[in-house]
This record gives sequence, C-alpha cells and structure tokens, in this order.
Amino acid sequence: MPTNVVMPQMGESIAEGTIVRWIKKVGDRIDRDEPLFEISTDKVDAEIPSPSAGVVREIRAQEGETVAVNAVVAVIGEENEPPSPSPERPTATAGQGPAAPPPPVARPAPPAPSDGGAEARPAAPAPPSREDLQRQKSSPLVRKIAREHNLDISAIPGTGINGRVTKDDILGYIEKGGTQAAPVPAARPSATAPSAGAESAPPQPAEAPASRPGDNVEVVPMSIMRRRIAEHMILSKRTSAHVHSVFEVDFTRVAQIRSRKKGEYERLGVKLTFMPFIMKAAVDALRAVPVVNASLDGDNVVYKREINIGMAVALDWGLIVPVVKRADEKNILGLSRAINDLAGRARTKQLKPEDVQGGTFTITNPGVFGALFGMPIINQPQVAILGVGAVEKRPVIVDDAIAIRQRAYLSLGYDHRLIDGAVADQFMSILKKQLENFDEAAV
Repeated sequence: MPTNVVMPQMGESIAEGTIVRWIKKVGDRIDRDEPLFEISTDKVDAEIPSPSAGVVREIRAQEGETVAVNAVVAVIGEENEPPSPSPERPTATAGQGPAAPPPPVARPAPPAPSDGGAEARPAAPAPPSREDLQRQKSSPLVRKIAREHNLDISAIPGTGINGRVTKDDILGYIEKGGTQAAPVPAARPSATAPSAGAESAPPQPAEAPASRPGDNVEVVPMSIMRRRIAEHMILSKRTSAHVHSVFEVDFTRVAQIRSRKKGEYERLGVKLTFMPFIMKAAVDALRAVPVVNASLDGDNVVYKREINIGMAVALDWGLIVPVVKRADEKNILGLSRAINDLAGRARTKQLKPEDVQGGTFTITNPGVFGALFGMPIINQPQVAILGVGAVEKRPVIVDDAIAIRQRAYLSLGYDHRLIDGAVADQFMSILKKQLENFDEAAV
C-alpha cells in the first residue's frame, strides 16, 4: 500500500509550511526516517523524515510552494508499485495566487420597510461566511500586529491558504500606509479644489529602485529564512523603542577558570566556551532585575516565572535562535551541554519547534567574528537582548599600573517603553560584577 506524506504541523500555531527543497526525487529509494524534504515555517527550518521505506512515487508540492498542514505532499510506494494518479491540489503553487474560494452563498435581501410611517428596523448583520472566518484564522503573530496597529484582518487582502492573511500581507499593508481597516470610498467623478485652510496629505516619496535596466548586477531571490528574518526585524523596530547601553567587562578571571577546567570538560564530551559563563551571569542579573525578563501585552507587563535564554546561532544560510529552557536551573556544565546540543542541531537542521519557542531573553555573540560590540535588535516579544563583543587582551590601568587583561564590550539593547536607562544599567552592573568575580566552585 502506498504511504501518503503530509505537511507536518511544526508547532501549535503553525497552519502551513514552505517546501525549501526535496532531498529525494521521484524514483529514489528511501528508508524509514531518512530525510525526504526540507521545510521552513514561522518557527523553524527542519528536515522532514520519510514515514516509511520504499520508493518516492509522487511529489505533489514543488520547491518554494507553501502548503497547508496535513496536505499530502508526496507518496511513498513499494518497489514494483505503479504511481497512483495525482489528484488536483487545492494549494497555491510557486508564482501563482491562492486557489479561488468557492462562490459565496447568496443571502436573502432584508424585507422592505412596511408602509404606514413606522420607522424601519435595521436589518441584523449577516453572520460571517466560511471564507471570512478562514481569512481571520491567522497566526498569533499576525493577530498581534493587527491589534497593535488597530487593523481589521478581514479587510486585508490575504494570499495564504483560502485567502488567509500572512505576515507578508499585513506588513505589506502597513508599509503601503494602511492604518485602519476602513472601506475605501469610491472615487468621485470630478475632483474639487480643497477648501481654504484644509491640510492636504503630503505626497509619499517613491522608492528608489535597487537597480535599473543595463546595470551590471545579479538578482537572486531572498531565501525563505532571510525573508522571515527581515519581517521579524522590521516588526521589532516598529514595535519597541530601542535604546542601547555598553559596558566594558574584565574576563580575566573567567578566562583563567575556563583554562583550568577546559580539559576536564573535554573528557566529559563538552566544549567549554565563554558563553555558559555569560549565560550564568545573565541568569543572576535577570533574577535581580526581573523586568528585563518580562514582556509587554498592551498596557500590561507580563513577568515571566521561567528564565529561558535564547542564543543566536549564525548559519551559512541565515540566523536562528534556539532556546535554553529553564537556564536558571542549570549549572555551568548543564548550560554547556545545552548550548553545544542546540548549536549542533541548529547547524544540521535537526531543531524541533519547541527548541525555538518560549524565549524570555536573548544573547547574541558578534564577537566570535571579531566585532568589538554590536547594537542588536530585540527578539520580540522580549524586551531586551545582550550583545557580546570579542574577548581579547588589552592594556588597562590596574592599581596605577599598566596591566594586560582579557576584556570585552557587552551591550544591552532594551525596550525603553518598559525599561529605563537606570534599570538597564543596574542589570549590566550586576552582570559585570558576576563575570569579574566569578565563583569557581560553580564550575
């Protein structure tokens, strides 16, 4: 019997996924749990294993196509089994628009008002159609953007499955000047001159083209991950009032402890880096200043009871932020193991949806590439992010003498809607003190 391969649901709020590439082609032999195709969703990029062994008989979704969860994307058959006919697919293919929804059911017109001068009662609003309900069933992120910008999702044109409004749709709508979901009035046949004293809307500046015909350029489409990073960063800049504080921290003591313990950790199969020390110090600072571990929900402050620290992992094809869950319950060895595991699985596309969800604070390390410091963008819906610069030897003044010390710049990006500069500096002071006076007994 053939086995249908469906688009998996990679997280509770995920309704669709995009086929990035097919690892196997039609006619290829495949074993059970061997990677079959790669997908990208709002949460994670992942390789999807085959549910059974056999031969790939059909591929029903092409690379670059966005497919609804549980839709059949491929069929696995036996060696000598002929391919079954492919049914028509309701999903949109790459480069095409979404499938046309069925025509709406005609509703009876409201009864005419009765004669006799009695005032006619307004007709009750018609219940939303199935298509309207489907369009409004968008992801939590889309609904959050709609609330923040006072938008009615049902009035935004959607390009997702059954007209579902995607992040691209709502961000594009806002980018074009959409501020509220009100119907656009019909154009009048003739324009009248503005009344005296009336303010006219300023003309919108035209976007300068990235290239012109005849330019010596190469144009390639953005990857799915790159597009999602761009959407998330633009959303964060629109949402949070970004401010940054930079502290210089002495890592000499941490470097000495790391040098003494590195061999012991290697025998346990764990690579000891500076990151677990920084994460442990951040945990202590987050405990002392819990507002940095919070989030904003409208006019409410949501204080998180768990400390789940995301760490940005640079990949050849983009960036992903897996999360060390309950970092406050781990020692340096536990943090090291979690960091090594998550970074390794991120680079081999083996992360699960839960590995990138639930972060309450993020650490990014541009210093690994030699940067002195960075001014990172907050990872929504968090309110702060720590940037770590390169740890390097520098001449400094210690007790009125010049000494060589291991130093680094640490920067905190924070949302000024919730965190004031004094609070951010308090957090950074605790972090600095913990790192400069690290307790070796904790390693």
